[in-house]
Amino acid sequence: MNQPLSEELVAHVANLARIDLSHEQVLHFTAHLEKILAHAGELENLDLDSVEPMSHPYPLSNVLRDDVKGATIEPSEVLEQAPDALEGQFRVPPILGESS
Repeated sequence: MNQPLSEELVAHVANLARIDLSHEQVLHFTAHLEKILAHAGELENLDLDSVEPMSHPYPLSNVLRDDVKGATIEPSEVLEQAPDALEGQFRVPPILGESS
């Protein structure tokens, strides 16, 4: 950051974001944002030339289960519980001014 973080800058950014902050909240967020920006600065100074780029810090393998056919519910059993059904399908109210 080119300029130090100030209460006025935090209040200005909050105003741009249409966030109404009290003076106490501005003080609170200024202190917290200073700590966050200081930590980000520390991270920027790390020597990462020898670190290979990665998409994830842990090795992952496919965690999906095998697709195995199991017990199913009969369509007629499901349609019996529907409020309205017609010709093997759920019947729903019309939308967007459509007629039934």
